[in-house]
Amino acid sequence: MTPSTFRARLARAGDFLRDHQLAIQRMQWAIVIVYVALLVLPALLPLPDRTASVFNNLSIVAQFAFWGIWWPFVLLSMPLFGRAWCGLFCPEGALTEWASRHGRGGAIPRWMRWGGWPFVAFALTTVYGQLVSVYQYPWAVAVVLGGSTVAAIIVGWLYGKDKRVWCKYLCPVSGVFNLLAKLSPWHYRVDAEAWRAPLRRTEAINCAPLLPLRTMQGAADCHMCGRCSDYRGAIAPSPRSPEAEIVDVAGGNAWQTVLIVFGLMGLAVGAFLWSASPWYVTLKQSIATWLVNHDVYWPLAENAPWFILTHYPQVNDSFSWLDGAVILLFIAATALVVGGAVLLGLWLADYALPAMRRPGMRGAAGERVRSRFDGVHNLAQGLIPAAGSGVFLGLSATTLTLLQHEGVAIGWANPVRFALLALALAWSLRFQWRLAGLRTSNAWRRATAVVLVALGLLPFVWSWVLFFILW
Repeated sequence: MTPSTFRARLARAGDFLRDHQLAIQRMQWAIVIVYVALLVLPALLPLPDRTASVFNNLSIVAQFAFWGIWWPFVLLSMPLFGRAWCGLFCPEGALTEWASRHGRGGAIPRWMRWGGWPFVAFALTTVYGQLVSVYQYPWAVAVVLGGSTVAAIIVGWLYGKDKRVWCKYLCPVSGVFNLLAKLSPWHYRVDAEAWRAPLRRTEAINCAPLLPLRTMQGAADCHMCGRCSDYRGAIAPSPRSPEAEIVDVAGGNAWQTVLIVFGLMGLAVGAFLWSASPWYVTLKQSIATWLVNHDVYWPLAENAPWFILTHYPQVNDSFSWLDGAVILLFIAATALVVGGAVLLGLWLADYALPAMRRPGMRGAAGERVRSRFDGVHNLAQGLIPAAGSGVFLGLSATTLTLLQHEGVAIGWANPVRFALLALALAWSLRFQWRLAGLRTSNAWRRATAVVLVALGLLPFVWSWVLFFILW
């Protein structure tokens, strides 16, 4: 197949999606029904006992569907297909758009446009999920995922008209999807010349995620729904290099850097590691001993409600207030240690390179002006493969645990895990080489920057060695 034939077929695929929006909506509502059933029905049933299996218990089916299949492989789909999950399958997206279509259509408030929400929402959801054991218990799933869905409906009803305001600004995983979709080998390409002189007229379309179609350059925010395919004869799904957006388009910003470094590579790692860590146990026992010796007993009580801390005495699983505090401390410390090391590596690499070129930012003599941290944000984009692989490895650990419970042998898992991690790290370091090459042609300076970033990644890599091998 020639490249031109391939591009033509890809364009027809986009047109197919555009012409079958009603069928896509029906499919989305079918997904909504299954999603709501898996959220609600297990919460109404007794907790599964140790003999429960995916073959005989709906709660285990829902657990496997959400944490064994859905979340890890939705994340994997982002660098493979872009945000097609968001545009074609996501139940929250469908519900918030439906609510917006029939809602009051209010203007989007200024507070909602704050750039820090993707990190804050991701951090709060991740930490809260650990406190209530969201991977294990149906009630916790109903609160975390169901609460997010209810919020999506409310925001959709209040703001926008037939839009996905929730998805653009407040969805807890939208920021993560935005980053991973930059690696997609597909995007909707806008032909600027055809836009200025359209070959045909096209009626206005509804871009639900609120994209400026005329200036759209990458796949980070696009939901790949196909509604804009062939609009003005200027937009079509097109292949591209998986490195194109990060190297040629994405400059990065402070909040994306925070999400990559302290969110995906710091906080998420702590959330996965604490339950397996002997350090967590040692720290908790040391604090408990000190409390008992000083006649302070209330932190040891296991009387928190289940929606604040895990509390299921019927299966002998309840967190004390001390448990909750130490979990928070462990996650925060991991985020600071691992994320801090990564950030230091990026800062040193940026310092080793010439200042970034920024149009309109020149000194009195016309020399380049280094804008504080711009280079760090740019280099941080190159860590997206490593950051994404870490989250996938952590979530897929739940997948493998569930499979092991069903009697599936998983002796092959660690070689595959570390092969995936090694490939992601190699790709991230290749990005560092290419991004450094935009600022200097000196091979030694480029190599120095890559080495400094690699050194900063060592605590991140060691965390996975601890989790999968030593602990």
